[in-house]
Amino acid sequence: MTLRVAKLTKYGPLAAATRQRFDQYDTALTDLDCETVAWPLLEDTYLKRLYSGVGHAHGYLAIRYVDRLRQLVRQQEIDLLWVQYELFPFLPSVAERAVRLAGVPVVYDFDDAIFHNYDLNRRAAVRAILGRKLNAAIGASDCVFAGNEYLAAYARPHCRDVQIVPTVLDTAVYKPISPSTTAADNVPVIGWIGTPSTWSEYLSPMQAMLASVSKQRRAKILAIGAARDAEADPTVELRPWREEAEVSDIQEMDIGIMPLTDTPWARGKCGYKLIQYMACGLPVIASPVGVNSEIVEHGVNGFLASNEVEWREALDALLTDPNLRARMGAAGRKKVEDQYSLQVWGPRVAQMLRDVAVTHSKKRRGD
Repeated sequence: MTLRVAKLTKYGPLAAATRQRFDQYDTALTDLDCETVAWPLLEDTYLKRLYSGVGHAHGYLAIRYVDRLRQLVRQQEIDLLWVQYELFPFLPSVAERAVRLAGVPVVYDFDDAIFHNYDLNRRAAVRAILGRKLNAAIGASDCVFAGNEYLAAYARPHCRDVQIVPTVLDTAVYKPISPSTTAADNVPVIGWIGTPSTWSEYLSPMQAMLASVSKQRRAKILAIGAARDAEADPTVELRPWREEAEVSDIQEMDIGIMPLTDTPWARGKCGYKLIQYMACGLPVIASPVGVNSEIVEHGVNGFLASNEVEWREALDALLTDPNLRARMGAAGRKKVEDQYSLQVWGPRVAQMLRDVAVTHSKKRRGD
């Protein structure tokens, strides 16, 4: 019997989280006789306007909230709801219980500590009213897919079935390139990929140190999606993030970095940058925060660095030893293939989704 799965994402496919946590599993679901239908809360047009600094039309959010409620009430021939984050951002917890109006099993999926939008909000009223909102969303679910242990620990008191599902990638797409295709000048490249906000928060405080090391070792810094202030340093090559160039941009790097500050928000991150770097055969350097300490095996596929001295030592070791970069890069690639690949997790996730739907169906029949 074909299983119909509705993907209730926050955004459409323009958002990376939608593609990484939902859309890339479509093929594996099809292989298990599952059909997916996309029900994003906010369409790609909303994100495009947001990225360009243009506000959305008056009343747009209210219209989208009403449309989502109608989908839940009027859904036809849907066997499973796969919900990302929350149904109705910044509405009270009772709104999240609307997911049960559909009368079908629910899988709740999150790869970020979005509950801190509420319980750590700077406004006391938001903390008081919405601080426990996500408890209701998780509690209304039959199963939770959590991106890491920090998120899973939050979910376990509210749902019996919590599975850690990392954010993974297709290793047939993200892959190393031959050394013969790298830059002819052999200048090693320290690489980073992210957003303007994460550059400002995590990289800007390190920019002087990175510039110093890169000048000393005749390296360069390639920043994909960084903030404009990175352009002020001649050692930094700044490129906009583009989906079609993402893999080739990473393949130009020799070392991938992921600094973080040790905050509740950072502990909820799933280390996707590291997985991207490692899949492309790069050694990595990361702050030992949250899941970073699981992905990076210190001295094997990269280094964990807690302070400026450790960052300098790690960068120096990798910039001066191409053979070390190659060994660590190969170890990282192997780890991604074994633990963080779509090839491993695609069939796994598809089967878990199907099992939730089948179990629910049996309970309804009294089997």
